[in-house]
Amino acid sequence: MELNFMSVSPRLNRMFSAQGKCFDVAIDHGFFNEFTFLAGIENMKQAVETIVDANPDCIQLSTGQARHLQSMKGKQKPGLVLRADAANIYGAELPKFLFSELIERAVEQAVVWDAVAVCVNLLSLPNQPELHHQCVRNISLLKKECEKYGMPLMVEPLVMLPNEQKGGYMVDGDIRKIMPLVRQGVELGADVIKADPCDDVSEYHRVIEIACGIPVLVRGGGRASDEEIMSRTVRLMEQGASGIVYGRNVVQHPNPAGMTKALMAIVHHGATAEQGLALLKGDGR
Repeated sequence: MELNFMSVSPRLNRMFSAQGKCFDVAIDHGFFNEFTFLAGIENMKQAVETIVDANPDCIQLSTGQARHLQSMKGKQKPGLVLRADAANIYGAELPKFLFSELIERAVEQAVVWDAVAVCVNLLSLPNQPELHHQCVRNISLLKKECEKYGMPLMVEPLVMLPNEQKGGYMVDGDIRKIMPLVRQGVELGADVIKADPCDDVSEYHRVIEIACGIPVLVRGGGRASDEEIMSRTVRLMEQGASGIVYGRNVVQHPNPAGMTKALMAIVHHGATAEQGLALLKGDGR
């Protein structure tokens, strides 16, 4: 069968291990104009160098910060996941006008920066159908361009609670809302899904199933205790996740390099939560 677009396999092969696993450290938070997101990444050059030294599979960055990764010399670098849209939904109070705006020629920029994938939102906020519509349109536009260049498309289905309920970018862990949004991302052409965990992690195999063979990387969300992060990650991997995309739980941690190494051991080597904690504390073997 002839294809009129390049295969995404070469870039996906750089993103995932031979066993199909991936840990992507998200450091794109400055893209969203939210003060609380800047903790741990005030000095981006230093933050990127610290994470690169810990050797995750990928680092998620904006086009304005990709230089900190791609200017580094040597072949052994994490792959770049380029954030393709900037949104304004993350503050304690939602503005009157909500958006998730694609950057100009996102896929061409990803090619220039030698990215392994582009990441785009699929947002579902209560009583905000216009924002959801914009995200669907963004994904449709990106998919067409991704096919031209063989660029994997990572779609981020994100279900949020009403802002007045908890205030400010609070994830709704209802699996009945997560599953259809994940499926919509797959139907729109996602090559990778970046999804929220559900309230009951033991049910997460249902999210994996609804993704129909598309790899699912699980978001980390807000800061949690070391024990919670390790335990949750182990359980998610046991449920069939292909990996994780964690940001604040790495870059805002007192020991981001140690946290990265511990999570890599869980994702790629099946380490237990106790072994991950031991690695984080520096006495793992």
